[in-house]
Amino acid sequence: MEFKPVVYEYKTRLNWTGEKKGTLSSDEKPDIFGACPPEFGGHEKIWTPEDMFVASVELCTMSTFLWLAGKQNLEIKSYKSEAIGKASMADGKMKYVSLAVKPEIVVFKEEDIARVKNVFEEIEKWCLITNSISTKVDIKPSVKCVI
Repeated sequence: MEFKPVVYEYKTRLNWTGEKKGTLSSDEKPDIFGACPPEFGGHEKIWTPEDMFVASVELCTMSTFLWLAGKQNLEIKSYKSEAIGKASMADGKMKYVSLAVKPEIVVFKEEDIARVKNVFEEIEKWCLITNSISTKVDIKPSVKCVI
């Protein structure tokens, strides 16, 4: 039997709306309004590509965790996280020099704390976004049990 890898395609559209702003869209999904960040002559209080880059790492970390946890029938009470990306000049280019994701997971059973930590060890192998970037992502989960 021949192995045929699956290819997924993701499509977006961008419409410039004036100044340094635009609207991102994709079929059957809500629009996202974005702009250049203030530090590059853009706007405050609007999502920027830099925000979305950090958010994509954070969201992929969560969705990969939930997928892997589901495969192991690992039940969680809650998941929340914070992500921080630091960008600066490196190697003559402006780029992200560090990315950190700090998930906080609450489980129902004490014995699931170790299982959650094991799932996080697998994320590096399966997270599409972190596997597609050159910046190392530091994932620091915190897990507790609430009975």
